[in-house]
Amino acid sequence: MVTLIDADLLDAVATEAAASPRRRKNRNFHERNDFPCHRLLNAIEPGSYVAPHRHLAAHKDETMLLVRGTAGFITFTDSGQPVDVVLLGAASSRLGVDIPHGTWHTIFALESGTIVFEAKAGPYLALSAAERAPWAPAEGDAAAAAYLDSLVRLVVRA
Repeated sequence: MVTLIDADLLDAVATEAAASPRRRKNRNFHERNDFPCHRLLNAIEPGSYVAPHRHLAAHKDETMLLVRGTAGFITFTDSGQPVDVVLLGAASSRLGVDIPHGTWHTIFALESGTIVFEAKAGPYLALSAAERAPWAPAEGDAAAAAYLDSLVRLVVRA
């Protein structure tokens, strides 16, 4: 069955993200986590913290295209220093990123209703300890909000 990606679908997933305690929501187009290709919309609201991480498997490159809104995207060195500080959105003319496996990265919304289309290889595997940034707060950590604010300031002034 064909799924139309239209304003109604975007509105629905954005509404779900706004109501979610994590302030983000995926809408998967792949039927199961073991599918070889994962395609999804990721609606992210301001204040949602995606802890910096990387995907180590050689087949886990990732592509993100901004569908709606404005987002910040940052890559990091192994010690946590920002490398690429990118504003994604119409104002910057940068609408997406292709992320090689092994690259530390995070993305965050700068505008309510922000939605990203993501594509990466399956199957879904939870991040391993080696894929979680040891220099960044974990999601839910008391320091996460302040760390996210510091990342937002990097992108806004870039």
